[in-house]
Amino acid sequence: MGHVHHRGLRTRLGASVLVTSTAMAAVVGLAGSAGADTRSASAVAQPVGGTADVKKQLRALENSYQGRIGAYAIDTGTGKTLSYRGGERFASASTFKAILCGAILNKARTTDPGLLDRTLHWTAKDVVTNSPITGRPENVKNGMTADRLCHATVTASDNTAANVLLKQIGGPAGLTRYYRSLGDPIGRLDRYEPELNDWKQGEKRDTVKPAFMARNLQRLSLGDALVPEDRQRLNDWLRAGITGAERIRAGVPRDWVVGDKTGGGVGAYAPGSDIAVAWPPSGAPVIIAIYTNRNDPTATMDNSVIAKAATVLVRGLGLAK
Repeated sequence: MGHVHHRGLRTRLGASVLVTSTAMAAVVGLAGSAGADTRSASAVAQPVGGTADVKKQLRALENSYQGRIGAYAIDTGTGKTLSYRGGERFASASTFKAILCGAILNKARTTDPGLLDRTLHWTAKDVVTNSPITGRPENVKNGMTADRLCHATVTASDNTAANVLLKQIGGPAGLTRYYRSLGDPIGRLDRYEPELNDWKQGEKRDTVKPAFMARNLQRLSLGDALVPEDRQRLNDWLRAGITGAERIRAGVPRDWVVGDKTGGGVGAYAPGSDIAVAWPPSGAPVIIAIYTNRNDPTATMDNSVIAKAATVLVRGLGLAK
């Protein structure tokens, strides 16, 4: 239920080209830099131009960070989009967890009634790093419902919870299939947590493209990929997140309501990311996807670069001063 299929234009744009549009939902390819996939990225048909200042700001931010920034934003009210390296591959890290819980909601609704209320179990040996909720002795002993595991996965980025849920949809390959059902031909998951965070330049395993992830999140949080009740539940989990206070949430105006899922921040090249749906006090929601990494494999991730990129994007959309 709720699968979205798109027939789209396929065109090639440079990796750093920043694009805007007031059209909606035609699929267009955004090719990455040399060596990146040239298959279509989920963007809208659009002319190039009029956004040189935003492009300049993102490039300057990227240069000062000594790394790479991939960013994509959608004003769902006007259809205007902004993209910077939106068609390049980045490590998905834990941003996949928002899509995972969308897949769980979809399965519970369509093929496995009762899944959300079913208690799932794991052992102490199954507990991996960054499992603040599933690692508690009482939860190892008693298990948790799929609903509670999704809450832990999205809000606290609990790794063991994600692994347990992945097994309910056929593992990493099952999540890759769900990406495809959303109309994303690029996103893929190949490994479980925490191995999927072992990323290096040019790695294709466990990667996504910002343009597609923004569209995936739009379909799940605002579109018809989930029925309204399940869409609301996912948005509640996203809004309850506790890991992204210094990322997109810090980069948009304070009176905006934000639901997000962070990723990365550790490992070689310090991949760090955040995807969010943000509701201004008035007007339509905004979808933002930001992915980063450093050039130096020993460097550390800085949350502020994601916050600053988010600020550039919302200003570029004309939604903030």
